[in-house]
Amino acid sequence: MSDAAQLTITEVRAAAEAVKAAIDRHLQAVSSSTEPGDPVVVHAYEELAAAAIAYDQILYEVYDEVTPFEIPGDETGTGYQGPEQPEAISVLIRRDYLITDPKRLRAQAERVDEGLTPGGGGEAEMTAAIGVLFGEYEPDEIAARAEEFGLEEGDSTLWVSATEPTDPGEWLPEPFDGADPELLICRFDVSEVYDDELDD
Repeated sequence: MSDAAQLTITEVRAAAEAVKAAIDRHLQAVSSSTEPGDPVVVHAYEELAAAAIAYDQILYEVYDEVTPFEIPGDETGTGYQGPEQPEAISVLIRRDYLITDPKRLRAQAERVDEGLTPGGGGEAEMTAAIGVLFGEYEPDEIAARAEEFGLEEGDSTLWVSATEPTDPGEWLPEPFDGADPELLICRFDVSEVYDDELDD
């Protein structure tokens, strides 16, 4: 390995260590803070964001890889407008799937629910099988075992937003109507479109 290549890899490792150190400083500031909008916490947050961006950039330059993290920006035009110390948060998740193997999906559902017609077809039977799988398994497990269930993962996004504490069952009739971009704290998107942008 050339001296230049070795130096570059050393820089990547140094950037990774800088992120770790920034995480420790941010945690220390947050755990020691006693007031909303503590400037020490704000400074630690900004340092962590800068270190994460620097690491992401050099990781891509050297290894053609990126991190799964996204620093919140001003994508909405107004940025975060919520409280500095939210009383509660709401996590909104959307995952899309293509049904690539209906027979495999049905077979998995039949293992769970013997009441399904073996080898049954038709729209009603397929929606019943989907309902069985999503009723039996947690969404994270389905995502991890998508191919096993005859599915192919598409785009996905996760939003963490500030919210007000609610009573049990209060928002269940319309669970996704309250997504306010101004209350968005952070988001994490996964899509092949980002891979295409990097290729371009």
